[in-house]
Amino acid sequence: MSEIKRVTTRSLQEMKRLGIRISALTAYDATMARLFDSARIDVILVGDSVANVVQGRSTTLPVTLDEIIYHTLAVTRGVERAMVVADMPFMTYQVRADEAFRNAGRIMKETDASAVKLEGGIEQAEGVRRMTAAGIPVMGHLGLQPQSIHQYGGYRPRGTNPEEAAKIITDAVALEEAGAFGIVLEKVPADLARQITERLTIPTIGIGAGPHCDGQILVYSDMLGLTLDFNPRFVRRYETFAERTTEAVKRYVQDIRDGAFPNESESY
Repeated sequence: MSEIKRVTTRSLQEMKRLGIRISALTAYDATMARLFDSARIDVILVGDSVANVVQGRSTTLPVTLDEIIYHTLAVTRGVERAMVVADMPFMTYQVRADEAFRNAGRIMKETDASAVKLEGGIEQAEGVRRMTAAGIPVMGHLGLQPQSIHQYGGYRPRGTNPEEAAKIITDAVALEEAGAFGIVLEKVPADLARQITERLTIPTIGIGAGPHCDGQILVYSDMLGLTLDFNPRFVRRYETFAERTTEAVKRYVQDIRDGAFPNESESY
């Protein structure tokens, strides 16, 4: 596969065809987006997880459309290569297909994002069909759906019984038929994710869904070890930035108190 200058829905489709795994992370600001983009990440998701990571909320439900637009615009300013996908917040697409279409159009028009993402399966197919027909790329999200956490009553894995697994497969097929270009599979059994990945022609991106998906995504603060109170089994920490940042700030505070910062070379 030739070098990708800008990741698009077509590039992701080609990566699936060639068996090249897709890498994805969340980001919510230009600084982190620029770093991830320079590291050649394929997809950056401006997730409604901004509620947890940035706003200190316990769920993703309070995030507004205006907030997603704000953070997505910041992220796109820091990106040259990666595909930027924006989450559609709770209640911006569930009520009516025409309302979902208008809200998705606003995200695309005001942020320079490349696509939107929404949760749900066959019940969202009409909205997905409406968006894709108008040229708005849509990524689906099945399995554990954080916007439905109160209905689930917890963050346990989904698709662990035959009936629920069959529903997730049906939903995945419905999303593909409606025109979705990819699907996030969250906290489903690895074998179920494998079945879906093999059945679909569009890429699957896993988070807590095992190794058989076409790609993987993590929340960046989890992957970099910035969060200390969230330790699910599917997160691999590649850094310990919480500890390292705390230590750096302690040294900064001490240098100020000791009069060691700023020194002569750091003064005008």
